[in-house]
Amino acid sequence: MRPSLRPVRLLSVALLAGAAFHGGGAQAAGMGAKPAKPEAPAPEVAAVGPVDDHPVLREIAAQVDPAQLHATIETLVSFGTRHTLSDATSPDRGIGAARGWVKGRFEAISKDCGGCLTVVTPAQVVTGKRVPNPTEVMDVVAVLKGTEEPERVIVIAGHLDSRVTDVMNATADAPGANDDASGVAAAIEAARVLSHHKFRATLVFAALSGEEQGLLGGKVLADYAKAQGWQVEADLNNDIVGNIQGEDGVVDNTHVRVFSEGTKAVETVKQANQRRYSGGEVDSPSRNLARYMDGIATRYLDNFSVRMVYRTDRFGRGGDQVPFLEAGSPAVRVTEAHENYTRQHQDLRTEGGIHYGDTIDGVDFPYLAQVTRLNALTMASLAWAPAPPSDVKAEGAVKHDTTLSWAKVPGAAGYRVWWRDTVAPTWQHDHWAGDGVTVTLPNVVIDDWFFGVSAVSRDGFASPVVYPGPAGSFVAVPDPAGQ
Repeated sequence: MRPSLRPVRLLSVALLAGAAFHGGGAQAAGMGAKPAKPEAPAPEVAAVGPVDDHPVLREIAAQVDPAQLHATIETLVSFGTRHTLSDATSPDRGIGAARGWVKGRFEAISKDCGGCLTVVTPAQVVTGKRVPNPTEVMDVVAVLKGTEEPERVIVIAGHLDSRVTDVMNATADAPGANDDASGVAAAIEAARVLSHHKFRATLVFAALSGEEQGLLGGKVLADYAKAQGWQVEADLNNDIVGNIQGEDGVVDNTHVRVFSEGTKAVETVKQANQRRYSGGEVDSPSRNLARYMDGIATRYLDNFSVRMVYRTDRFGRGGDQVPFLEAGSPAVRVTEAHENYTRQHQDLRTEGGIHYGDTIDGVDFPYLAQVTRLNALTMASLAWAPAPPSDVKAEGAVKHDTTLSWAKVPGAAGYRVWWRDTVAPTWQHDHWAGDGVTVTLPNVVIDDWFFGVSAVSRDGFASPVVYPGPAGSFVAVPDPAGQ
């Protein structure tokens, strides 16, 4: 059974402890968990824990429409090419026409929800290796402002630009149906569905330009986020998310890969030394965001699951999540389970009976709808939950007990402590800690486990798990001055 980060009702800590240590109910939160040696149960505390299901998330999932996704990709493909260096003024062809259409689509969605979205077009003039002449790189972004914590932001993005074999060819037809009209379609559909709800935190839906020319649109948005004072809690970069059949003929429509960095791009030398000694190399906030998505898929999506990949991106390749990571924000890349490279970065042609090129017939819309549901549910759950705890600490050297502490989180009704074996990929055991800011786990030896804490709202929405110390913190933790 695969792990889930979904909350469960706890009958008592004593009952939970027995299940956790003897492979009972806690196995619902762990995959392949090896039973630990029996330990003494924890003392009785509060009897009621978080709820275990949210019908509103199932309603959101049901509202995602494959026909809407198809219509979006069909329209984007109709612009011929969306190369970043293509025509920016034509109403019918090129990157300018595509950006104008996406902007209009976001504005139409906003009209349907009473003006709930603010549509902006952050841009930078860029010159570089793949941009020989000064060119405006513009993103199209819709913002659904949070009601209580507008500065806390969850982003979904796909890149609007497309390419053929020669990355500098700005005139040839480059449909870009899967790379990455599929990601843009997911972002637009998530906006359509989620715009009819209100959230604690702010949701951002983005169509980025310039990815193929050097991850330029991701940097434009990351810079814009910093200028706006956004605290980006999660960036979900959807890039190549609509194909189910690889060139080897293997079909996989039940998995999606989520790539996440292991150690923070902004880690300092001192923090790296601390991490190497005490752990945290597999518990960056991006990695725990990936685990969160895995839990969402397990709980709410039928016959569809996350395959976590412990890598920032595909080998030797990159995506628009990287500028967010470089800015210190948690970010993941979402990509289909089985890529077909004959349909990526290819001139349109047929050779040896093989069709090359990224055309719409290579997109499976029921599959893309599942990926979109995963994104929409992740965004909603994060935005209804409190922020991830900060200042998380674990103590227990030369003791049989482990004590965890954290700072109080606005909007949190309580907290959930998690632990897992140091070689386990996902969280295995948990303990409802109530509304305090410290808890001691009797006879749980700190040396043998990794630990974390999540914050839970009054209606049961939980934040991602936060690993103790700078390695796991969702906000930047600077080294003390002079040290």
